[in-house]
Amino acid sequence: MSDTFTSSRRRFLKNSALGVAALPLAGCGAGASPEAGAAAPAALPAPIAALNPVTGITPISDDERRARLGRAQELMGEHKLDAVFMRGGTSLSYYTGMNWFNSERTMGMVLPRSGDPIYVTPAFEEGRGREQIKFGHDVRTWQEDESPYQRISQILADIHASTGTLGIEEQVPFFMSQGIAAAAPHAKLSSATPVTAGCRSIKSAAELNCMQIANNATLSVYKAVFDSLRAAGPGMTQQQVSDWIGAAYHRLGLAGNASINVGKYSALPHGSIAPQTIVEGTVVMLDDGCKVEGYQSDITRTFVLGKASDKMKQVFEIVRRAQTAAREAARVGQPMESVDAAARKVITDAGYGPDYKHFSHRLGHGIGMDGHEWYYLVRGNPMPIQANMCFSDEPGVYIVGEFGVRLEDDMHIAQDGAHWFTPQSPSIEEPFA
Repeated sequence: MSDTFTSSRRRFLKNSALGVAALPLAGCGAGASPEAGAAAPAALPAPIAALNPVTGITPISDDERRARLGRAQELMGEHKLDAVFMRGGTSLSYYTGMNWFNSERTMGMVLPRSGDPIYVTPAFEEGRGREQIKFGHDVRTWQEDESPYQRISQILADIHASTGTLGIEEQVPFFMSQGIAAAAPHAKLSSATPVTAGCRSIKSAAELNCMQIANNATLSVYKAVFDSLRAAGPGMTQQQVSDWIGAAYHRLGLAGNASINVGKYSALPHGSIAPQTIVEGTVVMLDDGCKVEGYQSDITRTFVLGKASDKMKQVFEIVRRAQTAAREAARVGQPMESVDAAARKVITDAGYGPDYKHFSHRLGHGIGMDGHEWYYLVRGNPMPIQANMCFSDEPGVYIVGEFGVRLEDDMHIAQDGAHWFTPQSPSIEEPFA
């Protein structure tokens, strides 16, 4: 989806029995047991019950993570950063494989421009931290009545960077940055995004494989749910469909979710909290995805159960052409804003412009370990596209009070152009033909 990715938009199922059952399987593949804790197969529609655990998942290797650290240090040299600090979160996981529950207690990693990472952790968490540390062995602990920022300041002194520049990863909260600045007054604090985005925005073959599996999984779930809805007929509620989606991902051995919006609520790009029931002949929009080894899918399908109106079909075809135009424009070396412009021109020329009147959001966002990450296909972003970047391609036309159509597939950029991970939706009545 095209606006800032927030957990409130994601319809996680952790409060339902199906969601709780699915959560321990997140990131698992072959060998997962879809029956454990889930609804009995007989209670599920046949298309969902027929799903099987995904296979072919290969975890990111230690060698690849070590290469990522080396690449980060190269970028630190290019951008004149003496060190980078990041706490638990996506970037720490990307570089080290560590997964850490964040709190107000500072736990993180200082990566010098050369040499191994140095870790800072509460003393009582040292054992848990060392369990996950694979690169380097220097762990600086702090007691509850001590300052973690003094530990970071001492690390800067030890690597001869007390008066140098420390990059701060963007998910580090302000109070921690403020504490570091006070403890290391002679150091300059700067953004570490040129390093983190510089690495994470370019995907390796292993990352692309995880993303391909995630996208395949999401499309198979959507198709199973659509087939189940068609068999069941109108009258299903959002929660019932959400439960089906949770069960379908559970059958695959993954944790995933989707937002479901119906009729006039599909004209709101992020939907509505209003209770909704699927009615024959009205637009239904499914959006979001799942994770495989931490890598995301993000797909939107818009369809109608039964017969769509001529206007619905026309709008669908306009959006489909816009999605195609964006993919064709997404080429190595082209400015990112040109991809947005290509899709927006199709929609405007078809009478649904100008600008953001009916296509009310950007064309797409970067995607990888975060559902929304660098960089963005939007007007005003002249950054050139590079090979092996990945983006969502998701134009939409939203007619307030009536319906909306959005088509979203993720794409990766190769030297010969952009390639979708999943096939484009063919029609509003047969979205998976």
